[in-house]
Amino acid sequence: MSESDLPAVGDLEPIVIDPVRPDDQLDAWRALAETAADPNPFFGPDFLIPFLEDMGPAHVRLCAIRDRRTGRWMMAAPMGRRRLGLGIPAATAWATEYGPLGTPLLDRTAPAETGQRFLELATRAVGLPLVAFPYLPLECAATQALEATSWQTREAHPEARAGHDGGVEGEKQFSKAFSGKRRKELPRLVRRLSEQGEVHLESFRKDDAVRLFETFMELEASGWKGKKKTALLNDPASTKFARRMIAARAKSDGVRIDSFSVDGKAIAVLVILLEGDHAFSWKIAFDEDYAHFSPGSQIALYALEKNLQDKQLKGADSLAVPGHRMIEPLWRGRIRYATLLCAASPAGRLLQLAGHLDLSLERDLRRLARRLLRH
Repeated sequence: MSESDLPAVGDLEPIVIDPVRPDDQLDAWRALAETAADPNPFFGPDFLIPFLEDMGPAHVRLCAIRDRRTGRWMMAAPMGRRRLGLGIPAATAWATEYGPLGTPLLDRTAPAETGQRFLELATRAVGLPLVAFPYLPLECAATQALEATSWQTREAHPEARAGHDGGVEGEKQFSKAFSGKRRKELPRLVRRLSEQGEVHLESFRKDDAVRLFETFMELEASGWKGKKKTALLNDPASTKFARRMIAARAKSDGVRIDSFSVDGKAIAVLVILLEGDHAFSWKIAFDEDYAHFSPGSQIALYALEKNLQDKQLKGADSLAVPGHRMIEPLWRGRIRYATLLCAASPAGRLLQLAGHLDLSLERDLRRLARRLLRH
């Protein structure tokens, strides 16, 4: 473990460690991940260690602020150097397409100055005056802690993706999703499918989830992702990471896999990561030969219903791209997020402005490319 050269301020002490070799800090890291004010399965050890070991990069460091009296971690996130868009660099929370959620882990009892100390640590550890948190939900405790500091913060390009609430509000969202034409059509398709064999919608956890994950990967590889070489099985590194991660999370009951099958054959599988009081829809795959039975919609609606039955869950995040045509009509809640850019020095504020423009340019170029591909 390498200590930061930042001094402790009061009882708050900054540390920087190699996340794949946390050594005697593993228990403190795990404890924070399991009880964080804003659950983030992608910044906990069961996900991050196999991801960085098998997928890289090697330069990512885990920055943490701890209470030096108790050793308890108050705030933590993996940080590394990354371009925001086309060229502007920043010290960035390591959210990726495998885990599009950049929420730092924050202890519920963290002192008010914790966010300030974390930003100071991040910029010193990475060596850049601009700190960025991509895919950061705007209505969470970690965002409030960062925006309450003396640093200048800017929310770059807010967007919203599908999710759902728990409790009464979640039940209302389910009622709206499963109504009208959909309330008749989806059960009718299930009845038609049952003519080919017995139909099951069911959930698997722990060892059963590990077993079914192999079915998921095979199903994913047999579809369009396999053809585009982007399925987990297309790359040995991603295959190894995913198997290790699912096995680790299954030991602590941190994964649920929902299956839609006919005559014993899975035609849709949804992998859900469970962290704290939230569920995160990580990966979905379905058999394209059964597309006319709407297997994706069937499994998404089933997952919503299962989430609502779990009274420990206060909500769920689809992790889907904004505007997703299948999930948004079904998961009626919306999770607002953005890239939060944080700077304190004059150089950092110049980079902050440039970074905001850089992100805008990249987004516009991506939209242009998509329009051109459609023609």
